[in-house]
Amino acid sequence: MSNTDTKMLTRWEKVKESDFIYHFKRDKVAMVSFALFLAFFLAALFAPLLSPTNPYDLMAIDIMDSELPPSWMDEGDSRFLLGTDDQGRDILSTILYGSRLSLTIGFLAVAVQLILGTIIGLSAGYFGGRVDSFLMRFADVQLSFSTMMVAIIVSAIFKASFGAEFFSEYAVIMLVVIIGVAEWPQYARTIRASVLAEKQKEYVEAAQVMGFRAGRIMFRHILPNCLSPILVISTVQVANAIMSEAALSFLGLGLPVDQPSLGALISIGFKYIFSGAWWITIFPGVVLVSLVLVINLLGDWLRDLFNPKLYKG
Repeated sequence: MSNTDTKMLTRWEKVKESDFIYHFKRDKVAMVSFALFLAFFLAALFAPLLSPTNPYDLMAIDIMDSELPPSWMDEGDSRFLLGTDDQGRDILSTILYGSRLSLTIGFLAVAVQLILGTIIGLSAGYFGGRVDSFLMRFADVQLSFSTMMVAIIVSAIFKASFGAEFFSEYAVIMLVVIIGVAEWPQYARTIRASVLAEKQKEYVEAAQVMGFRAGRIMFRHILPNCLSPILVISTVQVANAIMSEAALSFLGLGLPVDQPSLGALISIGFKYIFSGAWWITIFPGVVLVSLVLVINLLGDWLRDLFNPKLYKG
């Protein structure tokens, strides 16, 4: 066995013996939540391979198949396990593709939040004084408005400025930016609090005495010691971003009809739920609630794990 293989085995053994894995194996809720999230993630990732049909392929859609119930019901069709929507698209396929879009927007929006919040939080905590006061007052002003209010206002401005057609074409990018900009204060305030505690420690003072620049001290020395709260926030914020996208799509300010996310599917089906076609909105709704629930459970477990005062596992 080569030295490289030996090192890889040693690292893997360290990972298996780490406190993180130890507590993870002892928490059944965390294990089940992670397994379910992994199933959702893999199903969304391999949607083109798992989906019976392609909901984006207009040639594969027949309007005569619209509003068919699930296959186990009397008028159901064996080709459509969960039934079809108002356009004749297979519900199972649209859920898989919709989950893919929802998770993509969720992860990318959190990446935007993370970048903005990390830079602003590090700067506010490290420099202090007027810089801290200005940045935190700006964050307080944004936090005084609800996330949905900010997202709705920005979405409406984008639509009015560039037109509905432009918004539909770049809907994913727009939603990532909108949700990312609306939620960065959560990161900024948390990271600032961690920086205020870390910058008083000896390793920061030593770096300053050695003449390191502020950027290097913030990103190479302080930031690695703030990763625990960042990881916890990121987990919760992914769920929040998915919910925000679903709410915006439900209100008609999110993804267009031809790019079905979970929120858009629920919005489409809501119009038909009282006419008896309950499956159009119920199945995407169950998937959305389950996805958000397992992500929040993982976030709660991580929060408790990284806080010894709370964790009793």
